[in-house]
Amino acid sequence: MEPEDDKQLWDVLGRVPGPILSPFFARNVVRKIRQKSTRFERARNWFSLRRLVAASAVAIVVVGMAIATHRPISQTTSSSDLDVVAKIDPQDYDVVADLDELIAWDENTVWEDKPTL
Repeated sequence: MEPEDDKQLWDVLGRVPGPILSPFFARNVVRKIRQKSTRFERARNWFSLRRLVAASAVAIVVVGMAIATHRPISQTTSSSDLDVVAKIDPQDYDVVADLDELIAWDENTVWEDKPTL
C-alpha cells in the first residue's frame, strides 16, 4: 500500500506514538528463554527422587502382597499318609527295587541300540 492510496490512514498512523519498551526488556526476554524447560529437563523433573521413592514403595508392597497371598500347599504328612505307608507289604519293596533296576537298564540300552528305519 502506498501513502498516496489512503492519505487519512497514513495521517492517523503518523500521529500514533510508537511502543515504549522497558529498559529491562532484553533482560526479561533472555530470562524467560532460559527458564523455559526442555524435554530432557521435564523428564528429569518427572523422575524426581520423591516419585521414584513412592513408586519403589508401591512396587515393594505389591510384591510383598503377592508373596503373602501365595501360600504353597503344606508339605506336612497327615495321619492318613502314615497309615498307607504302614500297610505296605515288605514284598512290595522288592518289586520296586526290581523296577528301578529295569528302568536303569532300559535307559542305558536305548542309546546302544541302532535304529532300524
